[in-house]
Amino acid sequence: MDTHSTENRATEPAAAQARPDSAFDRTVLVTGATQGMGRHLALDLARRGATLLLHGRDPARLDEAAAEVRAAGSGAAVRTYLADLADLNQVRAMASEVREREPRLDVLVNNAVAGGGAAPLRREVSRQGHELRFAVNYLAPFLLTRELLPLLTASAPARVVDVASIGQAPVDFDDVMMERGYEGLEAYCRSKLALIMSAFDLADRIADSGVTVNALHPAHLMDTRGVREYGLTPAVPVEEGVRPTVRLITDPALADVTGRYFDRFTDTPAHEQAYDLRARARLAALTRELLA
Repeated sequence: MDTHSTENRATEPAAAQARPDSAFDRTVLVTGATQGMGRHLALDLARRGATLLLHGRDPARLDEAAAEVRAAGSGAAVRTYLADLADLNQVRAMASEVREREPRLDVLVNNAVAGGGAAPLRREVSRQGHELRFAVNYLAPFLLTRELLPLLTASAPARVVDVASIGQAPVDFDDVMMERGYEGLEAYCRSKLALIMSAFDLADRIADSGVTVNALHPAHLMDTRGVREYGLTPAVPVEEGVRPTVRLITDPALADVTGRYFDRFTDTPAHEQAYDLRARARLAALTRELLA
């Protein structure tokens, strides 16, 4: 889900417009890979020669996506990881499995998302009792990144790409779990800003590790289930979001770019709270407490 207009394709960097002319022989983990942008992203990367690690929460849909990605990449190496990101214990278990099975990890794409919901006034909670959007869109990718950071660092140069949104709303530290006046899209926007804030913090903390961390808004109202469920009208096909995301994953020109937020192809400021160091410190302290 998102709330911004698209750029003209002519403004895209040449590397984003062109089809791949050389193999991208990297190992990429994509969360939320069974549908929407995650699935299309995996298909694109498979055609470029990547080894794909696909995450999903439904075994049948995960197997179906893996088969499609293998076919698209003419037998591309594809391995699957099952976890419900609304359960932090499953996130930890998946990270442990990835560390045990995979010799390297070059790119982590935190793409899985809980949108505004089909019943946006109904507050939902995760397995651990946290507000669902905050749990799936922020806590889960934060935890997954933290748990996989040793493998990413050992594989450096490596990249973390957080799929955020231009729909950003400040975190209310007096009601982080939105127990008052709940609305699903507002919860989504707060969780996406939290994700950007944590990306900036991590980029600063690991600046010399060889691992870059960036966030992006991929496209305006892509034709995804989350957009339709909330009652919004899709404005662009999913492929519009794939191109800028692939650029952050593959473009050699971005090898040393870290701690930035992109609106599609443009390095642009995020919400002002993302640059409030006190707010980021409060979020980090809260996160440590919730994940303890």
